Amino acid sequence: MESQNTCAAALPVSTLSEPLLLGKGADLATGDDDLEAQLTSYRATGASFSRTCLNLTNAVSGIGVLSMPYAVAQGGWLSLVLFALVGAVCYYTGTLIERCMRADPGAIASYPDIGKFAFGSAGRRAIAFFMYVELYLVAISFLVLEGDNLDKLFPGSSVQLMGGYRLQGKQLFIALAAAVVLPTTWLKNLGVLAYVSAVGLVASAVLTASLVWAGVAETGFRRNSTSVLSLGGLPTSLGLYFVCFTGHAVFPTIYSSMKNNRHFSKVLLISSVLCSVNYGLTAVLGYMIYGDDVQSQVTLNLPSGKLYTKIAIVTTLINPLAKYALLVAPITAAIEERFSLPAGSAPARVSISTVVVVSTAVVASTVPFFGYLMSFIGSFLSVMATVIFPCLCFLKIYRAEGIRRAEIAAIAGILMMGVFVAVTGTYTSLQQIIGTF
Repeated sequence: MESQNTCAAALPVSTLSEPLLLGKGADLATGDDDLEAQLTSYRATGASFSRTCLNLTNAVSGIGVLSMPYAVAQGGWLSLVLFALVGAVCYYTGTLIERCMRADPGAIASYPDIGKFAFGSAGRRAIAFFMYVELYLVAISFLVLEGDNLDKLFPGSSVQLMGGYRLQGKQLFIALAAAVVLPTTWLKNLGVLAYVSAVGLVASAVLTASLVWAGVAETGFRRNSTSVLSLGGLPTSLGLYFVCFTGHAVFPTIYSSMKNNRHFSKVLLISSVLCSVNYGLTAVLGYMIYGDDVQSQVTLNLPSGKLYTKIAIVTTLINPLAKYALLVAPITAAIEERFSLPAGSAPARVSISTVVVVSTAVVASTVPFFGYLMSFIGSFLSVMATVIFPCLCFLKIYRAEGIRRAEIAAIAGILMMGVFVAVTGTYTSLQQIIGTF
């Protein structure tokens, strides 16, 4: 791997970012130094302001952009007001994480550390649990995304297996995608994948350009068949909006990596605005072009056979393939630690990662709709990571020092909103998923 500076620039993160592995001797920790190097920040020289902006933007930006037009279709044009509100709330809770980090810089280096500092070992375990579950579901969503989009690129594909069983369509490509990513999960050093995963920012730009191309050259920017407000779809919209701003799991790492971490709030503001503009532009373009017919992944609406469609889909698919191993690595490491397996043992790593990959492929093959899964992740897991945990930890840590009443009232309001979204969004998304079977 190259210098620590370069490694930080390619910090492997996703929209639903992987949790930092806990230090040696901690709960659910790993002794794999190479893996830890992928997921923790360097501390020798510190990242510059601009480099940190890149890291943080890559942390927040991800596959959530694909569902933005669908989110607007579910809630209507006025739901974009809630999108702006979610972005503002997630920015504020990001600053709460920064302030929690400052409570004891020597003891707090990761998100689970904040939980431990606030609530002891129970807090660490609670945050780690939700983060690992989130990682597993995001890995599943990656395979669903691969299956749906490859099926669009190569429609009608099928393979005849032994016993007369035919594997075709989405299930075929999910199996192929799992087969492709499986060897990458066996790697001990994931540094190369970290660099490839940085293509996520490029993929978002290519997608937006493809939508503009589609609107100008094909369907036009129509405004018919759109809704101003759909109350029944708001829970789904809110869940998808929270997915877009989930990067809080790696905020402590990025904060620690800065040369001057007092500028973190400025970096967070810039990154949040940039991502909001990109998400908002994609949402507006996609909904204007395709209206209520927009699919849960807007790439599936792009005309088949067109060059820009192929470019958009291929670019979009590279990122999940590269990031999949980065997502399951913490899960594999946690399982190894839980069962006291030898640190860095190749047979153990290969066996566990293979089981994880196969299980995600099986579940992905049964998931009927990408949008419903992403809404569930956003409503249940992302809200916990971006709203509930930062607010509760901040209140617990700074309660003794005193917090302004206005800020307590604001945090209480945010918590109530988070609980409301978690309850209604989770219920709605589970009802939608179950209803498709």
